[in-house]
Amino acid sequence: MTEQTIKRIRKFTEDRDWDQFHAPVHLAKSIVIEAAELLECFQWNDDEYDLEHVKEELADVMVYCQNLADKLGVDPDEIINKKMDQNEAKYPVEKARGKADKYDQL
Repeated sequence: MTEQTIKRIRKFTEDRDWDQFHAPVHLAKSIVIEAAELLECFQWNDDEYDLEHVKEELADVMVYCQNLADKLGVDPDEIINKKMDQNEAKYPVEKARGKADKYDQL
């Protein structure tokens, strides 16, 4: 996400004085709720979906994730890269390529 987009999300929240409602637990709940709405886009058909609606719901999830990162004082790039390091160690290419198995089943 660009710094410009992050600033826009922050300004949106600040302009509405909504930070007071953004306790980590509330943001985590909101992420799950929005993720469920994203999943609902695929509820009855795996192959046919409204891409615009999917993008709107995905954006909602991402905005709440950015808000939670801000509230926790964490850098999204840092935590994503740390998790990717862990994933790469758990799922080495030579064992995981083309497989959907969990890491302990490789």
